[in-house]
Amino acid sequence: MKRDYIEFQERSAALAFFITFRCYGTWFHGDERGSVDRRFSNCYGETKIEPNKRLEIAESRQAKAPPFILAPNMRTLVEKAIRDLCIVREYSLYALNVRTNHVHLVVGNSGKVERMMDSFKAFSTKALKTSSAIPPDFKPWSRHGSTRYLWTEKHIEAAVDYVVNGQDGGSVEFEREKKLS
Repeated sequence: MKRDYIEFQERSAALAFFITFRCYGTWFHGDERGSVDRRFSNCYGETKIEPNKRLEIAESRQAKAPPFILAPNMRTLVEKAIRDLCIVREYSLYALNVRTNHVHLVVGNSGKVERMMDSFKAFSTKALKTSSAIPPDFKPWSRHGSTRYLWTEKHIEAAVDYVVNGQDGGSVEFEREKKLS
């Protein structure tokens, strides 16, 4: 009998990661698209923060700079920086899509995903600053980002499809792994 679930003991490292990080000021808690916070709504399968216009406005008023949008030349710089980093660090880059207000990538490596995301943001920032696309003291990215673990080839395929084809609506869904009895 073929099993379609993964026992934690069988694989303690994800095959790949689906990483998303946003430009500064482009998505606040309370946004109708949904969001999570670091303390109360950040567990797999848990509900996101409910849309709340007052919360969104309050957070936007606390912003230290206007929303940052990537112009076409900036998007090219960010894409090149990410691709170069993948080559240097020997990451397997499955998919990359640099949008005007966020970056999606699907990348494979056995390292720590948080460190990987920080590196992608840092190298992208350096590329933008080196080319004088942004001021030297500007921080173009929002705090943290999304790091989804991809445990199966099917998860990788779904994430790649979303990054490449699903940017004009919809969202990527990863089914929960089920045990067969």
